[in-house]
Amino acid sequence: MSNGLEQRINDQSAKIGIIGLGYVGLPLINAFIKAGFGTIGFDVDQRKVDMLNVGQSYIKHIDGLAVSEWIERGMFEPTSDMSRLVEADALLICVPTPLNDSRDPDLAYVEGTAESVSKTLRPGQIVVLESTTYPTTTRDVLQPILEKSGLKAGEDFYLAYSPEREDPGNPDFSAAGIPKVVGGIDSESCRLAELLYSQSIVKVIPVGTPEIAEACKILENTYRAVNIALVNELKVLFDRMGIDVWEVIDAAKTKPFGFQAFYPGPGLGGHCIPIDPFYLTWLARKQGLATRFIELAGEVNSRMPEYVVSQLMEFLNEEGKALKGSKICMLGVAYKKDVDDPRESPSFVLMDLLLERGVELTYNDPHVPQLPKMRHHDVPDLSSSELTPEFLASQDCVLIATDHSAYDYDFIVHNSRMVLDTRNATKNVCDGREKIRKA
Repeated sequence: MSNGLEQRINDQSAKIGIIGLGYVGLPLINAFIKAGFGTIGFDVDQRKVDMLNVGQSYIKHIDGLAVSEWIERGMFEPTSDMSRLVEADALLICVPTPLNDSRDPDLAYVEGTAESVSKTLRPGQIVVLESTTYPTTTRDVLQPILEKSGLKAGEDFYLAYSPEREDPGNPDFSAAGIPKVVGGIDSESCRLAELLYSQSIVKVIPVGTPEIAEACKILENTYRAVNIALVNELKVLFDRMGIDVWEVIDAAKTKPFGFQAFYPGPGLGGHCIPIDPFYLTWLARKQGLATRFIELAGEVNSRMPEYVVSQLMEFLNEEGKALKGSKICMLGVAYKKDVDDPRESPSFVLMDLLLERGVELTYNDPHVPQLPKMRHHDVPDLSSSELTPEFLASQDCVLIATDHSAYDYDFIVHNSRMVLDTRNATKNVCDGREKIRKA
């Protein structure tokens, strides 16, 4: 049975089904199409499917013209019809894994997808989970649901885990250019998953079990969360001492060994770093252990929006202004520079805090023209304001929350009364530095 799948992978006749057409799924489709594979894209959001079918992309770094070309060449079929899962030789699951209100892992999307797959699962298919999750998910959650089909993992179908490693907004890395870790439920599943990804990915690293691959992803993002917490804590200390933390980091990173630069900000954003470490703390509690280091890092990072607001209040006070009633324009609501992804962005926490304090809030983001609805925030109905000289001059303070490259910081500082910079975006601005406060 594996020989047939292996042959189809090697001769590129295997059909690749990717479930979840978001910031992970669409770049993965791009990588497999470039490698010569036909793909089917599955998503329960009919709006996304409809947009893709007419050649429109809702992700900045996936061009709509490319989507049209995929469809015209017969290499891509977007659909919400889950009965077509049976047509794919490989099913790659790229669905969200958020936290619930009690900060426990919410696997509803993974479980729902697994139920759909189990209804159509046939012998010889390989299923790979890519969604970030806690160790044991593939074996203890996904496998039992798939085996409701009557088929056995490792005997009738193949099952593996391979964590996504997308870096949106970074032109130096594409889905095909980032090494891929894979761990199979058994040796044959691992071998076939390695073979599959090696067709489109620059390098594939097989590991002994799905649990190792799952833990690998958690380690990568926890490492970043902890180190960002360290520099965020140092930022507060150094600010009080009158020391520029960004200049300290720039000096430290000249050391060619033993140091990697991480940078402070107004909080953590994105679908990984603010969430993934809590998968690990949840798992540790189930094992009767406490991950105090990770939990402390989470506390430090989650306090940063409050710190920014306190710095804004102090900055305004120095000019004889109260925060309440002040006109504040926030620059950037995406979670990182040069992307259109607002998930878990600290900008929305900042909005909540500012609106609670009576601020007259506006925003600008060249990548997010309209504020989206967010699960955990009461988002105002606002559109991105044009940054004209008159508009900037009318604001009491401009708050830089996301340092998009599209911004002309010299122009912004020149035309603004006050600028609160949480990203060191104005470091190269020469004129008007007296208007700038770092936070």
